[in-house]
Amino acid sequence: MQTEFTRRFGVEHPIIQGPFGGGLSTALLTASVSNLGGLGSFGIEPLAPDEILKLAADIRTRTNKPFNLNLWVSVADPGGDNIDDDAFERAWQAFAPYYQELGVNKPARPARFHQPFEDQFEAMLEAAPPVFSFVFGIPTADQLARCRKRGIATLGAATTIAEAVALDEAGVDGIVATGSEAGGHRVSFLASAEESLMGTFGLIQLVAPRVKTPVIAAGGIVDGRGVRAVLELGADAVQVGTGFLACDESGASARHRAALFSPQAENTVLTRAFTGRLSRGLKNRLTAEMPQAVMPYPIPSWFAGHLKAAARKQERTDLVSVWSGQIAPNLKHRTASALMAELINI
Repeated sequence: MQTEFTRRFGVEHPIIQGPFGGGLSTALLTASVSNLGGLGSFGIEPLAPDEILKLAADIRTRTNKPFNLNLWVSVADPGGDNIDDDAFERAWQAFAPYYQELGVNKPARPARFHQPFEDQFEAMLEAAPPVFSFVFGIPTADQLARCRKRGIATLGAATTIAEAVALDEAGVDGIVATGSEAGGHRVSFLASAEESLMGTFGLIQLVAPRVKTPVIAAGGIVDGRGVRAVLELGADAVQVGTGFLACDESGASARHRAALFSPQAENTVLTRAFTGRLSRGLKNRLTAEMPQAVMPYPIPSWFAGHLKAAARKQERTDLVSVWSGQIAPNLKHRTASALMAELINI
């Protein structure tokens, strides 16, 4: 189980817990995976700078092992960072029936729909996690150099050969090759997500011989067999998302976790309905009814976010995102310790 990844990142096992945004990550899960010898992760994409600092401090009270904080480099698609009142109203009309059904009032238009990446990056740098991972692009050369100066290892995500080569040339410490089987967002940045849907096993075999950087396989892995297979194909480590999302330590609701272990898990779909960016989750009423192009990201994500609390209180999973990868029907374990034991049993 010792690979270039474990040596470079200072972990016992070549296992990364996928970072979840939208309140699905928890300090407990992050620390639990790190304490078990993997690399625990936390998706800080929704957090304000002061919240990032508090979170890092909290994680450090739970573990003295390496952990990872994850950000989105691109936080808006074209036209999504500045809309007028008419565009805001059009987006509202698409969501209004669901708000009314759940008893949620129309939210006031915010000054901004997402925290600026640059501000979040500065907070991350101050927090100085052992590992900083990122998706939807590559930080600037100066930003990566500042990470190296602080002793922060970096992980970038790729969905194509070209993206992996770009990350390699940027000098990151690891490349997460993310196949189309994976749950959550498709993190493509050089071509559209719809044009970047290669599966994990093909992507690993194409990327590994073309880069110098250790490659991490993500998507469709939930047991020791999957770990063994991708290591044989050239990966140095694996990133497991859905498997850890299903654990009791995650921030997923009880209904979300139950759905991952139900027959519903056999039906995932790639859709832009959840946030405006292509993502994989369980098929539900929202994916069936919501138009695919309401507004560019992050506007649909912001409106959908206001539904989450009400849906959770009412134990509803039909009108919110229920992230899941295609491998969910093979899930067995409900705790991080049990899942880690399964993953390292190769």
